[in-house]
Amino acid sequence: MNQTLLAFDFGTNSIGCAVGQSITSTAQPLSAFKAKDGIPNWNIIEKILNEWKPNKLIVGLPLNMDGTEQPLTQRAKKFANRLQGRFNLPVELQDERLTTVEARYEIFSRGGFKALKKDKVDSISACLILESWFENN
Repeated sequence: MNQTLLAFDFGTNSIGCAVGQSITSTAQPLSAFKAKDGIPNWNIIEKILNEWKPNKLIVGLPLNMDGTEQPLTQRAKKFANRLQGRFNLPVELQDERLTTVEARYEIFSRGGFKALKKDKVDSISACLILESWFENN
């Protein structure tokens, strides 16, 4: 059964977003949106959810390279819990180590320094989080 999934790359100032289909196991970036100290405009998220009607949400879990939690880890978990509580959709966490580095590399290889805009990096990171989830599920 084909499922639509949305992935989020949580950040305190910006949250990247991507959509993907389980049938192809691929993702495409959507626009990143602003956050104020990690709190997004929930109306924007609701609009995205209404547009794409996902079956599941994936939130990137920021961890240190050794797998231990960092200060942002608990905030990402809180964001995931709020998504589930507000929108009553299943939410899973996905290890996101190195996704920002990979995203920067991919964008730079296509467009150089000028292409490295923060919102693009966040949304490409969300794509990589979702594609990583597909690979592991």
